[in-house]
Amino acid sequence: MRNTIVFLLFLVAVPRPAAGQESITERVDKVFAPFDRKDSPGCAVGVYRDGKIAYARGYGMADLQAGVPITAGTVFDIGSTSKQFTAASILLLAQRGALSLDDDVRRHVPELPEYQKPITIRHLIHHTSGLRDYIGLLTLAGANTEGHTTAKQALDAIVRQKALNFEPGSEFLYSNSGYFLLSQIVERASGKSMRAFAEENIFAPLGMRSTHFHDDHKMPIPKRAIGYSPDSAGFRVNMSNWEQTGDGAVNTTIEDLLLWDRNFYEPSVGGHALLKELLTQGTLNNASTLPYARGLMVGSFRGLTSVSHGGSWAGYRAELLRFPEQRFAVATLCNLASANPSARARAVAAIYLEDKLAPAPPATQPGSLISSPVPPPAPTVEAPTGDALKAYEGTYFSEELNTTFRLGLENGVLTIFREGGRTARLRALANHSFTNGDLTIRFTPGAALNTGFELNIGRVRGLKFVRTGG
Repeated sequence: MRNTIVFLLFLVAVPRPAAGQESITERVDKVFAPFDRKDSPGCAVGVYRDGKIAYARGYGMADLQAGVPITAGTVFDIGSTSKQFTAASILLLAQRGALSLDDDVRRHVPELPEYQKPITIRHLIHHTSGLRDYIGLLTLAGANTEGHTTAKQALDAIVRQKALNFEPGSEFLYSNSGYFLLSQIVERASGKSMRAFAEENIFAPLGMRSTHFHDDHKMPIPKRAIGYSPDSAGFRVNMSNWEQTGDGAVNTTIEDLLLWDRNFYEPSVGGHALLKELLTQGTLNNASTLPYARGLMVGSFRGLTSVSHGGSWAGYRAELLRFPEQRFAVATLCNLASANPSARARAVAAIYLEDKLAPAPPATQPGSLISSPVPPPAPTVEAPTGDALKAYEGTYFSEELNTTFRLGLENGVLTIFREGGRTARLRALANHSFTNGDLTIRFTPGAALNTGFELNIGRVRGLKFVRTGG
């Protein structure tokens, strides 16, 4: 009933199209038409203008097995879109004098290693810490997103790291470890869990009754959408039982996100000082400015300033895109891994703001929802083959992962094995290096060739493995 009333009010407020022309809402519905079925997961979209819902609708099913449709009140895991709430929590604590952004992180998490240069809270919040991403670390150690991992396991994985990806402040590299540690700092500085602190200081004051940090995988969530991924038979359930907070784990709705969006114009939580802090962009040691602020990306879309953040976890995808000067925002929450809500949110924005936008470049026309894959690197002629590959066989241990890899030949291909079976088949490159397209390992050259290697994958650089046996 609530959504019906909002929709009818919107129809009254928007001029009717001329005969033969599509209405704005019909054009928005076309953006989500692939999901507007009873046999598909889909998305909920919320269009916010001047702190009010201009349009809200669900497309597709929240639960295929139970036959429950998506609505504006359906609860989704928003993945990394959660980071802005973690940043806001840190900034609220800074306002109260419980911490400073220039604190050494070890002041709050003393079990972290003491690296050559200190990591500050400011480094964490802007992704300039150099910390290796804990999701990559746990995955390399054998965890999978559909399993169960705890906050302690994530912290232990970070604490085991003997080195950083780079010197703090010298680079920007998105790292979930930083925001997970921010949630740990919130807990230690406030004496409350991340979930309890955010509920008391952000969600409850704003009236976000369907929003929380999900830190207990056994706790039921009313009206929650099930996450899915596409497969050859249609769709498969893709859920996660990981319990870390900070880098993700906020569950919310289109209706609740309106209240958070409204706080950027009528700030009842944190005041204007919080808004200014949230939008403060990071800088590197060389004084260059980053597009990443504090849990938010500051950028532009076809000539208009935008503030946004996407999210991706298990089968969920999310985007919250705001145009502050136009007091306009689009939230797109999806329960299908292939849904691409970031592109769809921009396609919706292009419909509503078309008279204010610069022309779209040909490669990024609004409504274009397909991204081109990046081709794999070409093989090199210097790569070892045949019997030469036997030199790399052996058992290798990483103290930083507390994990053993066995490298052996399978049908003439160097392959990584872990307990339970094959992990990756590797293609040989030059300079004693191998790759499967995602991870790359490089052996120590020369006489010490088989003593160990370094592994790089995504946001994890330079993990050391030492040979322990043949």
